[in-house]
Amino acid sequence: MSRIADHLANYAAYHRDGRNVATHMLGIPLIVLAIQLLLARPVLMDDPAPVTPALAVSAMAVWYYLWLDLRLGLVMAVLLSLGVVLTEAVAAAFPASRIVLAVGVFVVGWVLQFIGHWFEGRKPAFFDELVSLLIGPLFIVAEVLFALGLFPALKQAVAQRTAAQQPPARRQAA
Repeated sequence: MSRIADHLANYAAYHRDGRNVATHMLGIPLIVLAIQLLLARPVLMDDPAPVTPALAVSAMAVWYYLWLDLRLGLVMAVLLSLGVVLTEAVAAAFPASRIVLAVGVFVVGWVLQFIGHWFEGRKPAFFDELVSLLIGPLFIVAEVLFALGLFPALKQAVAQRTAAQQPPARRQAA
């Protein structure tokens, strides 16, 4: 459990302000769906099911999540699979506007991220560790599962590790 708890605690240390976490709850899924939509074409192979760059990238992310934690990895596998199915359908239905839609959703997602970090008064975690780009989606899923009362031991381990980290200096109000 320490590997996943360490990653989630490090990410949580950059996300102590509830407004920042709230913007991430919306922004991160938008970014993930936008990336999946951008990668929904071309279809590389169509038999027995469409194989796209979105499927390949999502499968690699799932492999990483499973390596970190089997249970959370399985949850992420379901969620990313649903995202691939949804974005494949959108790409098929709106081939001419797929890229514009994906870029728009991507930009909105990142604007939400940076608004959240303005509240936080701290730069995003990925400025210090690129792996945080993969941990972000896992973090918000874990936070939702924790709020539902699931994975209490992991929640406690993350809270203890996060509390042990020195809080960052806050931005001074003008």
